Amino acid sequence: MASRVRGVRAASARVALISTAIVAVFYIAIAVVVGFIVHRNLTSDIDSRLTTTLTAISSQAQHSDDSGGYHQPPGGPLFDAPVIVWTVYPDGSSKCSNPNTKAALPSQYNAVTGPQNITVGDTDFRAAGAQVGLDRVVVGQTTSSVSQALSTVVLAEVIVGPILLAIVFLGALTIGRRVGAPIELARQRQMDFTADASHELRTPLAVIEAQTTLALNQERDNAWYRRAFSRVDVESKRMRRLVEDLLWLARFDASGRRPAAEHVDLGVLARQAVDRFGAIAEARQLSLTTRVSGDSTVVEVPPEWLDRLLGVLLDNACKYSDPQGRVEVSVTGEGGRVRLAVDDSGPGIPVEERPRVFDRFHRVSDRPGGAGLGLAIGDAIVRATQGRWDIGTSAAGGASVSVSWARSLAGPRQVESPDAGEVGSPTS
Repeated sequence: MASRVRGVRAASARVALISTAIVAVFYIAIAVVVGFIVHRNLTSDIDSRLTTTLTAISSQAQHSDDSGGYHQPPGGPLFDAPVIVWTVYPDGSSKCSNPNTKAALPSQYNAVTGPQNITVGDTDFRAAGAQVGLDRVVVGQTTSSVSQALSTVVLAEVIVGPILLAIVFLGALTIGRRVGAPIELARQRQMDFTADASHELRTPLAVIEAQTTLALNQERDNAWYRRAFSRVDVESKRMRRLVEDLLWLARFDASGRRPAAEHVDLGVLARQAVDRFGAIAEARQLSLTTRVSGDSTVVEVPPEWLDRLLGVLLDNACKYSDPQGRVEVSVTGEGGRVRLAVDDSGPGIPVEERPRVFDRFHRVSDRPGGAGLGLAIGDAIVRATQGRWDIGTSAAGGASVSVSWARSLAGPRQVESPDAGEVGSPTS
């Protein structure tokens, strides 16, 4: 089991790594796109500001008395930072209209027209120019705001990225383990179930094959043939019971719907089951009794499932009880529930074996005859009908196996015997 768990963990880790790598590729692509969009939008804002500034300068020059060019109005610059205005005179010299900026416009940028990137000194600008009268005006704005915004976006992406990838990895790992472990366990159980079923079928087939081979090798007397056919008969019946149990479990596992539940008197059903097992108890010299309380013992459960469960419990009790032993079936009301109990005088179920007693093909006793499917079938029925198991020790020292369900109908029931609600049907 530990190796299976390690295998699921390793597979989950691989799936988590692949998922994280895929998310990382998408995250990087999205981060690049976001950076491009931020850069484009901020640059577009600067270009719009530069275009607006050039339009305002041109308008001012047109309304000025001096049409020779653009002149900064008295009292300070018309356009404050972040926009910087350079005036390029006809002789090629230039002057910055912002007194706080000492950078001179390089001559190669005197003819700038549309918005473009330029470098003045050690500073990067976005600049645009236009002819204003005899002068040429170049306006610019540093791109430091764009760089700062991009740095902030990249820093946020660098911080968020590893956190997001760690969350994706841990989430995929957790989900993979939670989803993969039950699937792997179910697959392994199916493999174990198939292996166990094959093993159980191999034994009776081997006995039948051996008996038929011996019978065909040479002539035997009638007594030998009778013993051989008796062994074949026993093993054939054993195979039939095993196949029937396997088919029932297969139908139960595959069926998405259960039979229609009905109001069933558990006491009446228990008496009928005891009557059916009377001959078996008599053959084993067992005392088989029934005790039903006077309270209502009606439950809402599919009757065929209850009948199958009673058959499983009684078959186990009669099979594992010693000759001259005792098996008691009791149906009692306990508050809002009805309890069915089967007590026997057999070897009992050790405490350490009780957690595994419902596993398929698991046997508590080494006595021949069973395949370890009876209680597995019973457990499937009890779980499907919302019943509750209780396994303990009977008063005779054997096993006490009981199941309880919610009471369907309350109130007293009609008692068939005046003996305080207890009906005994001993068979000896």
